[in-house]
Amino acid sequence: MVPRERIRNIGISAHIDSGKTTLSERILFYTGRIHAIEEVRGGGKGATMDFMPEEKLHGITITSAATTCQWHDTQINLIDTPGHVDFTIEVERALRVLDGAVMVLCAVAGVQSQSITVDRQMKRYRVPRLAFINKMDRVGANPFRVVQAMRDRLQLNTLLLQYPIGSEDQFQGVIDLIEMEACYFEGENGEYMVKKLIPDALVEEAQQARDKMLDALSLFSERMTELLLANEEVPRELIWQTIRQATLSLQLTPVLLGSAFKNKGVQNLLDAIALYLPSPIDREIVKTVEFVSLYPNPEDPLVALAFKLTVESFGQLTYTRIYSGTLKQGDTVYNSRTGQRVQIGRLVRIHANKREEVKVAEAGDIVALLGVDCASGDTFCSGEPLVSLEKMFVPDPVITLAVTPKKQEDSDRLSKALNRFQKEDPTFKLSIDQESGATLISGMGELHLEIYLERIQREYNTEVYVGTPAVAYRETIGQKAHFDYRLKKQTGGSGQYAHVSGWIEPTDEPFVFESKVVGGAIPKEYIPACEKGFREAMQSGPLEGYPVTGVKVVLEGGSYHPIDSSELAFRAAAHQALSSAIAKANAYILEPIMLVEVETPNEYLGRVQGDISSRRGLLLGSQTMQAYSVIRAEVPLTRMFGYSTDLRSQTAGMATFTMEFACYRQASSQ
Repeated sequence: MVPRERIRNIGISAHIDSGKTTLSERILFYTGRIHAIEEVRGGGKGATMDFMPEEKLHGITITSAATTCQWHDTQINLIDTPGHVDFTIEVERALRVLDGAVMVLCAVAGVQSQSITVDRQMKRYRVPRLAFINKMDRVGANPFRVVQAMRDRLQLNTLLLQYPIGSEDQFQGVIDLIEMEACYFEGENGEYMVKKLIPDALVEEAQQARDKMLDALSLFSERMTELLLANEEVPRELIWQTIRQATLSLQLTPVLLGSAFKNKGVQNLLDAIALYLPSPIDREIVKTVEFVSLYPNPEDPLVALAFKLTVESFGQLTYTRIYSGTLKQGDTVYNSRTGQRVQIGRLVRIHANKREEVKVAEAGDIVALLGVDCASGDTFCSGEPLVSLEKMFVPDPVITLAVTPKKQEDSDRLSKALNRFQKEDPTFKLSIDQESGATLISGMGELHLEIYLERIQREYNTEVYVGTPAVAYRETIGQKAHFDYRLKKQTGGSGQYAHVSGWIEPTDEPFVFESKVVGGAIPKEYIPACEKGFREAMQSGPLEGYPVTGVKVVLEGGSYHPIDSSELAFRAAAHQALSSAIAKANAYILEPIMLVEVETPNEYLGRVQGDISSRRGLLLGSQTMQAYSVIRAEVPLTRMFGYSTDLRSQTAGMATFTMEFACYRQASSQ
């Protein structure tokens, strides 16, 4: 077994088209995991980590892929995550279980919309990260502008550890500012990293960059400050140690440079992963929901988190992170959510779509379990007490489609497919329209649902009719309103009686319930039933029947009958009371607003901005580079359907865009 301190559980995350999968392919090649480099869009077999047919077809990563490789004496468990916001749950659940991350940014585009989302996710799970500025060979590459954008837009304390030797088509390598050596990459695939003297023309600039780096680092080390004040040489071991400590405490983000496609700078990144990112024993102590502290000790009781599921022909494959204890083939563990015993059959280590059987996995390992029935987010324990790890954040879907099979005999296959997808992907929701009886699928965007429709056809040989997209509207209230509702039914025998009074008011939270009942006006045992009734009333608003959000309910008083009152009566009374109060509270409809980022050649800038304005878009600003501009805007989702086709036709196919959910806002009168 590899010692715990030599393991790195890391993810690679970035905006779409920043070069994550290309970088992953180089990492696998230089660590000896694969013996030939394949490209994302280069024909051939395609990149190792993009193994799904849909990924090869669209040229994007759709599902996070895991692998394990060895760099010198360090084992790297690597997860390559999607960059497209529609598949953000893949990034979310990967970062939930990883110890460190590499954030990839394009040297030209810099900080983009999904970079901001990824940064937010890393901060949510307190994941230490390195930044890798990729595509240094592209026209317009400027790493210093990207570093400044990381400071301004992400509020990161960045530290540039390298200085570029040339840029764009003249990019030759990097200067290591710690060792003060020039690194060049030779051989057919850049496999030989050759260290040479710094070119004379860059000696002064490199020295200035090193002085700036040491000055920034001295804030984290008194010893380094003393050496700098005494004009003495700072040993490289002290620099490594200071960067590592500041990175682990989330006070610093080391930045490296390179071009994965041109095979430059990847070995330096691997060295930095081993030097600066945490091992399982370096991470902050993990707490369970019950506030039990977990340590990555193989001797402790087992606690493991099932963070991702895929259903395959032989059964379910459950990706699992072990936080404490040891898991062996044949062990019996408990699912803390269900309390059920679970028999562990086979354990495997994942390499993209291949598997390697292992007998034992210890705290800090990421493995997959075969044939275990559970849900995403379940916690496995070896015994009492059963504890639960915190669930991951799951965003709400924003778009809905109605699907029906073209042939009646395909109904069972469609149902099987949809149930499987819902189990695998927490952002994919399945429901039935109460009025029409149609099957509805909801997801994070057009592409998200398009991929699932392609999989239904390919994997289940089922063709479906697809209804027009429906937007996930919400309803909310605009003012305070009181309620005083009395439920009184007498039908012979025991009746039903419940009386609730109070008020509702707008809030920033989706739903808040507060009880101010005193003096036993409503018995304590009926208060939870009232809350349940209020929550049920939130599921359908008075205007168009959309779910209601942003309501605080204060239950102030009421009355009860010693014989006729029951939980059912108070639940029904609360439901009716809230429904009538919402109707009086100046209710209005909210629509999802998307943050849209368009990258377009400069000659089409005015045309694209005009089109966004015509879609009721709010232009937030634009940034002009050498040959193209990046426009940021907020646009209602309902006006964004089919936008990719319109944008291509307006810009001769040269513009690209990304879109992610921003917020809900009051819908226009239309």
